[in-house]
Amino acid sequence: MVDQDKIQFEKFKPVWWAPEVHTQTVIASFSETKDPDSERIEIPTPDNDFLELEVVDLKNGKPVVALFHGLEGSSQRHYIQNLMSDLRQAGYSSVALNFRSCGTKMNLQKRMYHSGETEDYKTLFNWMEEYFSGSEIYAVGFSLGGNALVKSLGELEETHPVSKAVAVSPPYDLKGGSLRMDKGFNKIYQKRFLDTLSEKSDLKREQFPDFPKFTGSSVYDFDDQVTAPVHGFKGADDYYEQCSSKHFYKRVEKPLLVIHSKADSLCPLEFAPFEDLESNRFIRTLFTESGGHVGFISQKRGWLNRTIIKWLNS
Repeated sequence: MVDQDKIQFEKFKPVWWAPEVHTQTVIASFSETKDPDSERIEIPTPDNDFLELEVVDLKNGKPVVALFHGLEGSSQRHYIQNLMSDLRQAGYSSVALNFRSCGTKMNLQKRMYHSGETEDYKTLFNWMEEYFSGSEIYAVGFSLGGNALVKSLGELEETHPVSKAVAVSPPYDLKGGSLRMDKGFNKIYQKRFLDTLSEKSDLKREQFPDFPKFTGSSVYDFDDQVTAPVHGFKGADDYYEQCSSKHFYKRVEKPLLVIHSKADSLCPLEFAPFEDLESNRFIRTLFTESGGHVGFISQKRGWLNRTIIKWLNS
């Protein structure tokens, strides 16, 4: 295994005009997006549904990187597209998964996606092992996608098909983060999430008349009224308890880098299981003093992707 403590990472230095967490988070989402020259591929799932993938295949036998987006994101988000482009420059093929209902069309089954859904990760990894036969698999998850990636690593432990991973701004305690989203400036982010989640719920009800109707005003309400019952949980609290990544770090047995801003307001670092993170020899943490949620606008552009690629190259 790599001696992780010997890897020297570049210090994150925010640009002078975006020193604060919300400017880092918001402006990053409007940043210039590179075109990775990818191909859209659709693969079947074991439950007669489909997954939409964005694929860059360099056909060079080098490791291939799986990418997982955040809540109500997609493979078209700037952080996915730009990382795929930078990975291509570094010689890596990559595959970005669109969670069910997050691609170009609505999925077929009643269920959609959630923070602890790892069966679709297995489907993707199985496909990658066949499509990129003989290549090592790495993985990078952002926010919700990072939570599910850590859960997947903890569930499969040493048998996990990924040999190196990165989690960027993952939520550690889903309930704590959900309740925090209903406070202060975070309500602006919450409204954006709820607008699209509500639209998808309405579309799902056209497919399935008994699909739960959302009548609440917060992400917690949505998870309690929709996410939990649709995916087999007793309620939001049960869903959060079973799926929060904080329960899985101690069981990770593949090299994992966790990147997080101490100022992150959407997924507060205070909820992290610091003892498990520090005691697990497979985990390296990189906690920056500033930066946003999946938003690291640096003086020398591209700090986040350079850091991720340095870890993958190590």
